[in-house]
Amino acid sequence: MSIRHGLLALLSGGPRYGYQLRVEFEASTGATWPLNIGQVYTTLSRLERDGLVTPAGEDDQGRALYAITEAGRAALERWFATPVAQSDRPRDELAIKIAMAVAGADVDVGAVIHTQRMATMRALQALTRAKRAADGVAQRLVLDGLIFKAEAEQRWLDHCEAVSKASKEKNA
Repeated sequence: MSIRHGLLALLSGGPRYGYQLRVEFEASTGATWPLNIGQVYTTLSRLERDGLVTPAGEDDQGRALYAITEAGRAALERWFATPVAQSDRPRDELAIKIAMAVAGADVDVGAVIHTQRMATMRALQALTRAKRAADGVAQRLVLDGLIFKAEAEQRWLDHCEAVSKASKEKNA
């Protein structure tokens, strides 16, 4: 997800100031994607430059408000209507690590997999605790997605271990 589209989505609910956008973004994502306030203001500047947001005055405490424009609403609508392609996601560092462990000489692939399995299990436990403490549907859905990915990672690690063992036995 791009930060720009996340901010546009929040602004579609009405004018907001920068810090408010940061807090609402983090609350909506269950704080799984922390934002630096500088990122928020840099993104708002770019959105304004691109005609997707406009200054909307100040609130009663003098904080600069931003509002989404019609062009911003159209961009947001296009974003929501466009599926996320696999090629749009960052590379899978874990898959690369396992592949390099298998391809490398003198690497204990089982140990690499075990280390990752333990880290993934700890992450899964933390995500489950966070889900129990979540107070909104958006947070729970983000956490559910992360839990499902961690569970899938555990299954994939089991598969990697089985394939690695079978390959060792075949080559022995």
